[in-house]
Amino acid sequence: MRGSEGRENMGTMNIVLCGLGGQGILFMTKMLAQTALRKNIQVMGAETHGMAQRGGSVVSHLRLGEVEGSLVRAGTADILLALEENEAYRNLPYLGKGGRMYVNGPTEGFPSPQVALYLEKNGIACRCVEAGKVAMEQGSPMSSNLALVGFFSAFGEGPFAFDDLRDTVERISPEKFRDTNLRIFDACHQIGAGRS
Repeated sequence: MRGSEGRENMGTMNIVLCGLGGQGILFMTKMLAQTALRKNIQVMGAETHGMAQRGGSVVSHLRLGEVEGSLVRAGTADILLALEENEAYRNLPYLGKGGRMYVNGPTEGFPSPQVALYLEKNGIACRCVEAGKVAMEQGSPMSSNLALVGFFSAFGEGPFAFDDLRDTVERISPEKFRDTNLRIFDACHQIGAGRS
């Protein structure tokens, strides 16, 4: 993915999204990419599908701003969005010092004590939400990706303001799923807003 007409002055931002095949990593990447493009920010991305069809690891890289390549190098990501706890651990080396991770996981017991020490040492903030549980409560158990982005939208990271992300969800959701998608997004945004 690449867009380059008119650029908002925001520097660069590296994002890694990860999860398992079938969780909607690529749709989540599309939500973020389209939101940035609508703000005239250059976007480059790369997807690693892995064993997606069998529930294997799926990783997507998204780079915003004046960047040379589409892949995020280890230790340079600003944001890690993880739809699965073990994938969060597996992709943690991508995060740089002072990075932020958003995880579909329990608010108690994650991360493990050893990882918590690593995060503290490197100034990495970890924010968890049970996105899958919220999606299920809203009647769409396969929409944990929307729930996690809704949670993420509460923290005002880079160009990803709540209104901009919500507008993207409204525009790219198929009509028959639009209301449900927005309800899930809003429900998790409220959870995040209570913690930001």
